This record gives sequence, C-alpha cells and structure tokens, in this order.
Amino acid sequence: MLEKLEQLETKYEELGRAMSDPEVIKDPNQLQKHARAHAALEDIVTTFRRYRQLKTELAEGQAMLAAEKDAEFKEYLQAEIERLSQEIEKLEQELKILLLPRDPDDEKGCIMEIRAGAGGEEAALFAGDLFRMYQRYAEKKRWRTEIISSHPTELGGFKEIIFQIEGQGVYSRMKFESGVHRVQRIPTTESGGRIHTSTATVAVLPEAEEIDVEIKPEDLRIDIFCSSGPGGQSVNTTYSAVRVTHLPTGLVVSCQDEKSQLKNKEKALKVLRARLLDMARAEQEGELAAERRSQVGSGDRSERIRTYNYPQNRVSDHRIGLTLHHLDTVLEGELDQIIDVLVTTEQAERLKRLEA
Repeated sequence: MLEKLEQLETKYEELGRAMSDPEVIKDPNQLQKHARAHAALEDIVTTFRRYRQLKTELAEGQAMLAAEKDAEFKEYLQAEIERLSQEIEKLEQELKILLLPRDPDDEKGCIMEIRAGAGGEEAALFAGDLFRMYQRYAEKKRWRTEIISSHPTELGGFKEIIFQIEGQGVYSRMKFESGVHRVQRIPTTESGGRIHTSTATVAVLPEAEEIDVEIKPEDLRIDIFCSSGPGGQSVNTTYSAVRVTHLPTGLVVSCQDEKSQLKNKEKALKVLRARLLDMARAEQEGELAAERRSQVGSGDRSERIRTYNYPQNRVSDHRIGLTLHHLDTVLEGELDQIIDVLVTTEQAERLKRLEA
C-alpha cells in the first residue's frame, strides 16, 4: 500500500508542475484534464502525508519511551503513543477506501432526467417535487443548476424535465439517485381522500465533454421547429426549437426552452454527448453486470429505489433498508442524510470484495 501511495504522491506533484507549463496552459482541454486529475488525487495525498507524519511521530515517541527514566513522563508518552496509534489506524482505513478504484466520472457534473411514470397528472406533479428537491440540494452544496429541456403540465408538474448540475464531485453523489422513485399520498385531484401511489423515473448521466465523446457532423440530422407549451399553445412564432438525431444510434434529443436556436442546439448536443457516453459505459460494463447489480450505485433505472410516504412523513431507501421519519426535510434538500449512508455502504461493499 505504501508503494502505491508514494507513486500517487509523485503523480500529484508531476501534475502540479505540468499545470504551470506554458504549453499546457495554452491548451484549455489539456489544462482542464490535468486540473481534474490533480484534484482527484488531492484527498488521498493529503491523507497519506498526514499518515506519514504521524508514523514518524509515533516512532520518535516509542524511542523516547524506551530511553525515558521518569515515571510520570513515561506515563505521558504511553498515552501519546496510544493516541497516535489510534489515529494511524483510522487513517489506514481511510487510505484503503481512498485507494479503491475510482469511477473516472465522479468528479464531473451531471445531467439528470426526470420522467413522470405511472399515475397520470399526480406522477407529473411528483416529478416536479423531485426536481425542486434536487434544486434545493444543489443550492445547499453551492452547485449550479440549469434546466436544459422541460415539458411542464398545466398543474405545475413535468412530464419530463432534463437539467444540468455543475460543481466539484457532483456525479459522485447524484449517481445514487438513478432509478424509480415512488410516492404515496392523497393527490390534490382526489376528492375521496384516498392515498394513491405514483412513480417517476430518474436517470443520472455524467457530464460528457467534447474530449470524452467525439460526434461527427455527418452523423447528425438537425431539425428546426416552433416551440410549444402546455395545452399546445405557441410559445413563440420563430423556429427556435431544435431536434438532434444521432444517425448511428438513433438517439433523439429535443430542446426548446431557450429563445435562441443556437442555445437550444448547444444544450441538445450536451445531452446527446452525455447519453452517448452512458451507452459506451454500459457496453464496457456489460460483462460486469452481475457485480454492478450487487452494488448500491448500480444505476439501474428500472429498480425501485425509494418511497416517499406523505401521510407518515416517511422516506425509505430500499437498497440500504434506511427509513427516516422526516420526509419534509428531505424534500427541502436535506439529502445528505441518505446519500452519506449510500456512499459509506458502497465503499464498505467494495472494500469487502477487495479483501475477500
């Protein structure tokens, strides 16, 4: 483990020097790539340096204890050695987790797609509630949220909404939200006071940049049309909405939220790149499908992952058997109380497999 950590420290220092190289500075893509790799190593290098410092202090303390004659000072040294040993043991565990193979997309932003499922208008309202929950969570994390495309309903819900979240390490936490979310509550449209169950599907895609996915212009068909909103009324009379079709895969992305045709095209291509990267990853991981299904963060969009029960103010995450009786705070964006447990559980599972 020490040899691996020393190699990573050397790599971290090399990346730091490379980021000051004039040739690298002139190339924004190269500079961004180096900066991302440098940031990804920062936690493990900082922890390793602290670990190494404490090991040195422990060795010095043990040497002093062996030579010390004064009983009172020996007692102090023994207490200090015990404290250092406990902290070193804790850091060793942290380093094992930090050395686990990282998802290369963890430090990226993400694109999230929420679609209303079973339940009609109530499902669309629930999709809107989920979107606002993620918006509030992003605000608490000081991440930036931007809507890419939306299909709102007249009652304030969404048949579908696609949005981007930008910030450091966004995907590492939001990837756990992929799957089917279920709500149990009395709909506003229900006069009999009966509890209904509705669903919405959430997909989380790592943000893909041009250096991640190459899209050839000849592989695209771009159609321009007029935007429309709830009820079919015209949003504007100019041809600003854009539909992009990726001919080799058949993937289609539409965007009409912006008044500018160019901005709609840029947003549509951003979603297309993310979906193509997701497809490529799925193909690569096909042979590891069984292992992925056993992981907390498998990202299977057909899996029911969470239930939001309004009458009982309860939220349950079915993957980890976690139940909280303060759904109201979760909907206000207090998602760390769930995501922290998901992250810890996944790390424990991976560490267990590695040590088996």
